[in-house]
Amino acid sequence: MNTGDNAFILICSALVFFMTPALAFFYGGMVRRKNVLNTIMACVGVMGLSVVMWVMCGYSFAFGPDHLGLIGGLKYFFLNGIDFNSTSPYAPTLSATTFVIFQMMFAMITPALITGSVVGRMRFPALMLFIALWSLIVYYPLAHMVWGAGGMIAKWGAVDFAGGNVVHISSGVSGLILAAFLGKRRGVEHVSYRVHNIPFVFLGAGILWFGWFGFNAGSALAANGLAAHAFLTTTLSAAAALLSWMAIDVLKEGKPTLVGASTGLVVGLVAITPGAGFVPLWAAFIIGILVSPICYGCMHIIKTRLKIDDALDAFGCHGIGGIWGGIATGLFAKSSINSVAKWDGLVFGDTHLFVAQLEAIATTIAIAAVGTLICVGITRLVTTMRASAQDEAFGMDNSQHGEDAYPAFNGFDSVI
Repeated sequence: MNTGDNAFILICSALVFFMTPALAFFYGGMVRRKNVLNTIMACVGVMGLSVVMWVMCGYSFAFGPDHLGLIGGLKYFFLNGIDFNSTSPYAPTLSATTFVIFQMMFAMITPALITGSVVGRMRFPALMLFIALWSLIVYYPLAHMVWGAGGMIAKWGAVDFAGGNVVHISSGVSGLILAAFLGKRRGVEHVSYRVHNIPFVFLGAGILWFGWFGFNAGSALAANGLAAHAFLTTTLSAAAALLSWMAIDVLKEGKPTLVGASTGLVVGLVAITPGAGFVPLWAAFIIGILVSPICYGCMHIIKTRLKIDDALDAFGCHGIGGIWGGIATGLFAKSSINSVAKWDGLVFGDTHLFVAQLEAIATTIAIAAVGTLICVGITRLVTTMRASAQDEAFGMDNSQHGEDAYPAFNGFDSVI
């Protein structure tokens, strides 16, 4: 066990933990003020639920002994057999417990991303039940397939440095399907919709960027040069995407916006996640520059053509950004940067990795889609998913939690 590596990954774990409260502010700032507490509470609820489930069975299902390349087992139920004085088989310089902690934070942020698709209309008990089922049916098996020993997708030679498939595509696709099933927020097409707290949005985005250094650099699982490389590619992609989105704002609206810049930096972080430890710096710049127009265009199609109310663009940011990042990894990865990649990317003349990436993306989409439908079916049998018209009209904060974020402003919100 290496104490330096161990300390570094524990710090990275704390950074990744901080991303979920950051997401709560990022999402919370974007909704109407009568729904801000409910939006934040969705992330808070996931924080508690995910930790308990991960310790109880999540780690065992994701990283336990392989079963058919699809899932682990219950060998490590409640972390039985995990000795903090022994090293992890997945990271030989780390305590086994440190690896458990680091991966636990990924299992926390991922389902929290889904909540952005359904704000303002999904009952809180139904959301918590859905998240618990989704973690069991989608996240844990997918984490095993991509990162677990013997995992099916890993055997194909596809790579995912820090969660393009496992975190972003899975949550984005599931959010889109859940939003389509629930239907649009009542009155969303007839009421002027404005972001209620733009400083909250940037506060969340800025802390997400800070936490993402632990997310990506920590995925090197050691305090080494690869971690530094991932740190730098992460920074460059986010910066390039931020500038790219600002340019789109200027072209479309005549001036840059803080909401646009915040969204741009987030999609830049999403896009570089699968390839942060595989692609060269110049490729990180290309990935970041291109992801903003790609996501911007897809968000427009989803809302205007498909008419799906993906409220905070969870699919547009994370699903599309993750898909582009996975494809870009297949284009630009270099095995000389990280030998986990068996082949170089397509631009260097080899097709193998590119094809494996496409297969992995398609499989992830299928697993997330089918798993989400199963979770919806089970949740519907247990409880009502959609809030009543009255609850939506008067606000999810009051109806679901009996609280007001801004009591002095009562009466400012329309009940339409």
